[in-house]
Amino acid sequence: MKDVIEVAVVGGGPTGLMLACELALAGIAVTVFERRREPVQQSRALTLHPRSIEVLALRGWEGPFLERGKPLPTGHFGMLDTRLDFSALDTTFKFTLFISQVVTETLLEERARALGVDIRRGYEIRELRQDADGVDLVGSASGQDFRCRARYGVGADGARSIVRQLAGIRFVGTDTSVTAMLGDVVLAEPPSTPAFSAINARGGIMIVPLGPGLHRVIVFDPERMQVPVKESVTLDELRRSVTRICGSDLGMRDPQWLSRFGNETRIAESYRSGRILLAGDAAHIHFPAGGQGLNVGLQDAMNLGWKLAGVLRDQAPQSLLESYHRERYPVGHALTRNTEAQTALMGCTPSVLALRDLMSGFLKDPALNRSLAERLGAMDVAYPDLELPAPRVEGRLVTALIGKRLPDLELTLLDGVVKRLYSFMHEGKWLLLQLRGGHGPAVQLDPTWRGWTNVVQARLGEDREELRGLSGLLIRPDGHVGWAWA
Repeated sequence: MKDVIEVAVVGGGPTGLMLACELALAGIAVTVFERRREPVQQSRALTLHPRSIEVLALRGWEGPFLERGKPLPTGHFGMLDTRLDFSALDTTFKFTLFISQVVTETLLEERARALGVDIRRGYEIRELRQDADGVDLVGSASGQDFRCRARYGVGADGARSIVRQLAGIRFVGTDTSVTAMLGDVVLAEPPSTPAFSAINARGGIMIVPLGPGLHRVIVFDPERMQVPVKESVTLDELRRSVTRICGSDLGMRDPQWLSRFGNETRIAESYRSGRILLAGDAAHIHFPAGGQGLNVGLQDAMNLGWKLAGVLRDQAPQSLLESYHRERYPVGHALTRNTEAQTALMGCTPSVLALRDLMSGFLKDPALNRSLAERLGAMDVAYPDLELPAPRVEGRLVTALIGKRLPDLELTLLDGVVKRLYSFMHEGKWLLLQLRGGHGPAVQLDPTWRGWTNVVQARLGEDREELRGLSGLLIRPDGHVGWAWA
């Protein structure tokens, strides 16, 4: 007998777990199928960017991540000498959070289980078929075949996504042309600075501390950049490259993880095919420059989760689900382009080294530095109008704000209590924010919206030019403006 579930999420990494949390928060029955029997133990991705922390804060989940991670006020673009200054960003979280992917996955899994998500490890999908009403999945677990049916299926199963392949979605882009190496190793003689990076005529290196005695070493060695990505890295190989670039192997020993990675860059032609959707690395892969991949995956999940829940609960038309590709594909495309640019900047030929000097000089301009920091931190993402019936309002729509993200604004309620905007978003619902104490234009919501929308009357605790004169906002569950009026 087949299990019948509402959403089957294939892939139990950060993207799949975040999506499962969003769906479960809305009361959707979701099952996560993960082929690995045990959680990943390698540190892997190490960064949560400001927008990702905002995404967690929109649900009230940021606390454990902030407790376990280390805030860093700067980041890098292509390992340029001039750092990106995140302290200038318009957000409560003016930093990147240095946190191991192991910790991120652990915290998301704890949250998912607390919300009742069914997480099945050791389940590998082999077949997938869809019809007008749902998706059939066939696979194996512990040597036994299993089958299940879901109303929707989501591939969050990484760069080699079996869901994407079985759905016949083209993965368009370029093959690997260069490779690099990394190792999580013990250094007896680490650099004197906490985070060290350098690029010279012999290659490039980045070193960051992971814990007592343990460091992440990333190496771009022109003599090893044509080694196939599938060829295993050895400690001796990494040691030779580090010695050639730095003049010393820094006392390298006791590797905990060695890996080779390449610059294959691809994006799914469509993030949706019928009742099958893609998110995270299943939808886009790239050279891991700037620590963006995991972050964009979390943001994909946030965008998809409330939309899929709304359609499943008959609170929104199918056009809302169609907006997932329309909104997130441009973000994925921009991601592939900026990582390709960063890859080009990590070369060590005389012409690239000259370009690096020039770009480092440009980044000393505060406006340019902030613009690039916003791009890397996903603070610049704005969306087009949603194809949903607008609320009926006796006032003028302010179209310039539609689709833009809102920071965690300070609000003063009618009784004088001061609260933050995001504290009203924890349920994953829309928020109708009336800014004139109920004396502004009347707002008439369609009946289907009423169970999916919270209403708050307040005034802004700070004077913000872009919000002057507003009488109300209808804010999407992901913190972007749906509609605004004056």
